[in-house]
Amino acid sequence: MTSVRLPLFPLNSVLFPGLVLPLNIFEERYRAMMRDLLKTGEEEPRRFAVVAIRDGREVAPTAPGLPDQTALPERGPTAGFGADPVQAFHRVGCIADAATIREREDGSFEVLATGTARVRLLSVDTSGPYLVAELEELPEDAGDGAGALAEGVLRAFRNYQKRLAGARERSLTSGADLPDEPSVVSYLVAAAAVLDIPAKQRLLQAPDTATRLAEELKLLRAETAVIRHLPSLPAVDLTRAPTSPN
Repeated sequence: MTSVRLPLFPLNSVLFPGLVLPLNIFEERYRAMMRDLLKTGEEEPRRFAVVAIRDGREVAPTAPGLPDQTALPERGPTAGFGADPVQAFHRVGCIADAATIREREDGSFEVLATGTARVRLLSVDTSGPYLVAELEELPEDAGDGAGALAEGVLRAFRNYQKRLAGARERSLTSGADLPDEPSVVSYLVAAAAVLDIPAKQRLLQAPDTATRLAEELKLLRAETAVIRHLPSLPAVDLTRAPTSPN
């Protein structure tokens, strides 16, 4: 396996390869990270790793894009993550490539990144202004029967969308917009379905595409059955990740 060392960005969400991640950055540790990423030449990828928080909290919780001016955040790269930060994070995450990093007048940043590849968290360096991780890149193996499973997942996902649209009285992404490559299908559905972080994390760290698709098929059927008996559901955008305040 290939090892790589990258800045580490913990979030209360799971990033999947191929999915877009908008970020609203105001904490100093992450501002420092973005300032360093901006030093990378435009022809080079500006990469960092995203991992979901397991045990701990992000500093100064806010509404999207609106820092809580009354909060008194802890200082330093490990703030909110305990004495041993690696224990606060899920061990499988995703590399993000920042296509856009725009600094505002107040020193905060707007960032638009895209997930590119899964990685396993090996260790965390806390000596700098922000966390830096040693990571092992994970291959995406197809597994047995991925193609047939992808077809089944797409059918189940279209049914799930229809049920959800009916429950919320709104239209969702057209089935014609969905891909057919098994790994892409598996990641899109994992990101789009209304699931909690532990469920999404299990899908991210599935050993191969076929295993992920098989689990998604079970989840979609179960969720669709639940929706059928519910009069309404929370308004959660399925095809667009919310801006993450950090």
